Amino acid sequence: MAFFFAQFLTGLANASSLFLVASGLSLIFGVTRIVNFAHGSLYMLGAFIGVTLMNVLPGTVGFWAAILLTGLAVGAIGAFVEMVVLRPIYRAPELFQLVATFGVILVIQDLALMIWGAEDRMGPRAPGLRGVWRIFGEPVPKYDLVIIAITPFILFALWYLITKTRVGVLVRAATQDREMVGALGVNQAWLFTGVFALGSALAGWGGALQLPKGGADLLMDFNIIGAVFVVVVIGGMGSLPGAFIAAVLISVLNVFGVTYLPQSTLVLMFVVMAVVLIIRPYGLLGREEVAGEHGQVGAPETPIRPYGPLGQAMVAGLLLLLVVLPFFADRFMLILLIDMVVFALFAASLHFILGTGGLVSFGHAAFFGGGAYAAALLVYHLETPMEIAFLFAPFAAGLLALGIGWFCIRLSGVYFAMLTLAFSQLVWSMAYQWRDLTGGDDGLVNIWPSSWLGETTPFYYFTLAFGIGGILVLRHIIHSPFGYALRAGRDSPRQAEAMGINVKRVQHAAFAMAGVMAGLAGGIFVFSKGSVFPTELEIGASFDALIVVFLGGVKTLAGGVVGAGFMTVVEDWLTRLEYWRLLLGLVIIAVVIIAPEGIVGTLRSRWAKFRGHNEETVK
Repeated sequence: MAFFFAQFLTGLANASSLFLVASGLSLIFGVTRIVNFAHGSLYMLGAFIGVTLMNVLPGTVGFWAAILLTGLAVGAIGAFVEMVVLRPIYRAPELFQLVATFGVILVIQDLALMIWGAEDRMGPRAPGLRGVWRIFGEPVPKYDLVIIAITPFILFALWYLITKTRVGVLVRAATQDREMVGALGVNQAWLFTGVFALGSALAGWGGALQLPKGGADLLMDFNIIGAVFVVVVIGGMGSLPGAFIAAVLISVLNVFGVTYLPQSTLVLMFVVMAVVLIIRPYGLLGREEVAGEHGQVGAPETPIRPYGPLGQAMVAGLLLLLVVLPFFADRFMLILLIDMVVFALFAASLHFILGTGGLVSFGHAAFFGGGAYAAALLVYHLETPMEIAFLFAPFAAGLLALGIGWFCIRLSGVYFAMLTLAFSQLVWSMAYQWRDLTGGDDGLVNIWPSSWLGETTPFYYFTLAFGIGGILVLRHIIHSPFGYALRAGRDSPRQAEAMGINVKRVQHAAFAMAGVMAGLAGGIFVFSKGSVFPTELEIGASFDALIVVFLGGVKTLAGGVVGAGFMTVVEDWLTRLEYWRLLLGLVIIAVVIIAPEGIVGTLRSRWAKFRGHNEETVK
């Protein structure tokens, strides 16, 4: 019992830092509706700034003063990010703003590398709190007990701020109906900035408080952000008490998981999140009204129509150019185009459910990587011919999407997105840990195509046939009655149900179709590279597809394809430079601010204005 109690105290200590970061994210989302993926970067900045200040300010007073100043500094950085990056795009689709925060992640990554270098920084011991106290004979670090004692005061201070002060009243009012708050004369811009700064400061304090237990390194942002989102979603988006309960639950379970089920630690928190969301779709203490949008804001756009003669001629010209390209392009160019077509099909499959269905998935890589692994496993273990293994890839990915979709479709908004992420992590952990079958982190290699596709040019035409063909099939489905039923369920689900459309069944079918096409892209990918690794199933792969869809334009048919082409070319050019993440992040932020409807959407809007202006001039 003494050992169990000591383990429980360790979990509570770990929960303290996690709660601080999660409470900041919960506050930000509750008021601004921003899905801030840069929150982990603010946590990392808190660790680096904190360790720097602790080395300058001596003694006990200096240690705690460094933690206080760190939070204020990171809060100021957060306010700057909100005013410069996010404020100009508040009228863009809510989840479009996550693209901007991803750009902020890349910028902060390279800035931290430039300022503090690539080496990890060890956190100093807390003065006067070195060593352990024995509780029931078990050693417990003194600093852990102090952190456990501080956390309730932090929770009480946040509760008092939100429930008993005028600022808290405005925050709660903005959480419920921010348009009404603006109508009452409250300056929403400064309210949003203040809340974002407070949430950022909490992330900074979380990073600084964990220094005596760990340190500061450049991977902290990605290591913490998954756990933070899990805590916020389990607790209920916008609920501080829910975030506290979830942080304790996840931290304590992780501590016991490390001791008794070490193989489960990679996905334990995602399993808990999946179970909670299946039982309580809006988290432990969440409410339906803060679940987030369904992928669309504002008035619905005009009905989508097939291309006219000019558009068809442009597409035909582009296809003709791609067909004749091998006659004058070198091998490197063909390989780059193969990668671009594969990425475009992957992005188009996500765009199909996101743009037409309003289903924002954070785990779409499960189907891309799942298709790649399905084909690779047949070739590697059963020596199946490439042609049969390739056809099995979309079939296996479609079955996987059918199974995952059965659980996810009942949810909506951010909760749907996070449940897809949970299932995606389960698939990733299986590929990473089932070494005898998948090779683990060594992956599966020597998965090459048949001899008739062994050269670059034949495989290029093979990629064109299936990659472009898959994109055209998706476009045809969008223009079919099924596509219009899917869009009706996105724009007005109640009216669609009243018309006799089974919205959930249509969405489930669309989710499976998107999985099939993502698996097709994965099948092409594995034979183009000759190998597959668990990285193709990671969260980052899903976010890459999500980002290019938003960059291209959610409310356009060509958004995913154009976004994929744009990102492939930009990344290929920028990765040759030393601080390419910084430059890529700035490019992403610039595109988001300049073209809030995406590249294609903005060009279409400006073309429409240009045509309207010319018609008025003629009149």
